[in-house]
Amino acid sequence: MGTYWKNISDTQIPEKETLAKKLNIHPLLASLLIKRGIKTFEEARDFFNPILENLHDPFLMKDMDKAVSRLSSAMRQKEKVLIYGDYDVDGTTAVTLVYSFLKSLGMNCEYYIPDRYKEGYGFSMDGVEWAKANAVSLIITLDCGIKDGIRIAKAGEYGMDVIVCDHHNPGELPPAFAILDPKREDCPYPFKGLSGCGVGFKMLQAFCRKEMLDESPLMDALDLVMISIGADIVPLSGENRVLAFHGLKRIEAFKRPGIQAMLRQAKFEKEKLTITDVVFILAPRINAAGRIFSGKRAVELLLTTNEEDAKNISEALEENNDTRKGLDKLITKEAVQLISGDDFYRTSFSTVVNGDGWHKGVVGIVASRLVDEFHKPAIVLVTSGEKMTGSARSINGVDLYDILSECHDLLEQFGGHTMAAGLSLRTENFSAFRDRFDKLVKKALGEVLPEPSIEFEEEIQLADIDEKFFRILQRFAPFGPENMKPVFLSSGVRNAGYTRTVGDTGAHLKLHVTQDGRQTPMDGIGFDLGDWATLLQSGEKTDILYTIEDNTWKNRTSIQLNVKDIRIS
Repeated sequence: MGTYWKNISDTQIPEKETLAKKLNIHPLLASLLIKRGIKTFEEARDFFNPILENLHDPFLMKDMDKAVSRLSSAMRQKEKVLIYGDYDVDGTTAVTLVYSFLKSLGMNCEYYIPDRYKEGYGFSMDGVEWAKANAVSLIITLDCGIKDGIRIAKAGEYGMDVIVCDHHNPGELPPAFAILDPKREDCPYPFKGLSGCGVGFKMLQAFCRKEMLDESPLMDALDLVMISIGADIVPLSGENRVLAFHGLKRIEAFKRPGIQAMLRQAKFEKEKLTITDVVFILAPRINAAGRIFSGKRAVELLLTTNEEDAKNISEALEENNDTRKGLDKLITKEAVQLISGDDFYRTSFSTVVNGDGWHKGVVGIVASRLVDEFHKPAIVLVTSGEKMTGSARSINGVDLYDILSECHDLLEQFGGHTMAAGLSLRTENFSAFRDRFDKLVKKALGEVLPEPSIEFEEEIQLADIDEKFFRILQRFAPFGPENMKPVFLSSGVRNAGYTRTVGDTGAHLKLHVTQDGRQTPMDGIGFDLGDWATLLQSGEKTDILYTIEDNTWKNRTSIQLNVKDIRIS
């Protein structure tokens, strides 16, 4: 099955010429802005120059006044406060942020990261008992809590108040002292896409304003918020764009030892870090701690101010990450074999697999691999006794949370987002759940089997790509959901010489191409496209899909096409 090229451009955007003139930019760039909801000069100014002053008032969030009043009381009464967070990137960055900030104010704080295998996801009963045994009177949950009503009720029975800072879709609200979650139906907060760490940041921002504290130390910690935004695949629009933009600047200026140590481990040599680097370099290493060893190790790394400690912990995380890669590869192979050997999957609209003895720490990654392999929503479960637990990943057009909600009677527990979720069920419900889940996915997709596709935004001429075009395009960053890096189509492209295969096995393609109207040839790289070399070298005209990036080689930086796919014109 070939890859379908899906044109998501709209050539009928009459406003683009007007906006292009106002901004003195190419109409194609104006079209990209309009598709991102940017239609006026003022909106474009804010988009290209995100400023912290444009962050929303944190007190617009439901229960914020209650949360910060309780926090103020805890500070004045010198109460013991427990900062509790999930073991993934969002949770560990959130714990690092809130714990370190409150600790810097002299508050009596401890932090707690649950054991992925003994306690599972969310606010655990072990965590409640630990808090009771350690005389905690206030618990702040980060990136969890919204679905943990039973445990929060138990904490209340023990005389502890709980402030929930979460960003997952709520069902019935838990009996917490205060619930900060922009996805609450009764929450008027204007931006719904915050990460869990982002919600924690807003609470601290409100706390600073109530206590009339200097907010600049909090802004120094935007590197943590930015990492959570990149890793948790939340929208990179609105308030998240401002937070991520300034978080990337803080990484360069603040130079947190733990982050620098991870970058050195990864042999990162570029001048500037991007959100893509966060997703593929930092996030897997931070996540590896909770997947293989303990999420506490990630918090220790992010908290430390000692470079030697940072070096030692980052080396341990590198080992964890190497272990994770091996498990990921092995379990993916076994899962693919299961799917290939089961007739159910020949016509199914989803893949739901389970394995006895699979490592729980990598099932989310394996689910993502299966989505890439089969282009269907995937759930990977691990069987342990009479129970299965696992992770789900989705595709465009399928809201996992909504579909799992319709399967709630077959599930023990579930939670998550549109594109990613976690769940558990009893083994006897597996077949019924698999069937119902598949029928609901089929309905969501309009009974049309999904096919692999690449979406592109605009068809452009290579001649359109000059230094000014590229310079303005770079200012669209940071890229991510709701602001993806634009993919372009250019038709009738031909070899201008020097096109060849590269890499140890010749799997990749180094392009040197031109097009009618383009005087100077352009360079490009096409990963896993080496098979096209002979055809291009023959002079055949082709169409290419690509993003535009800069490439530095021997201290010389130039514009390069990152080619995603090729077809004969």
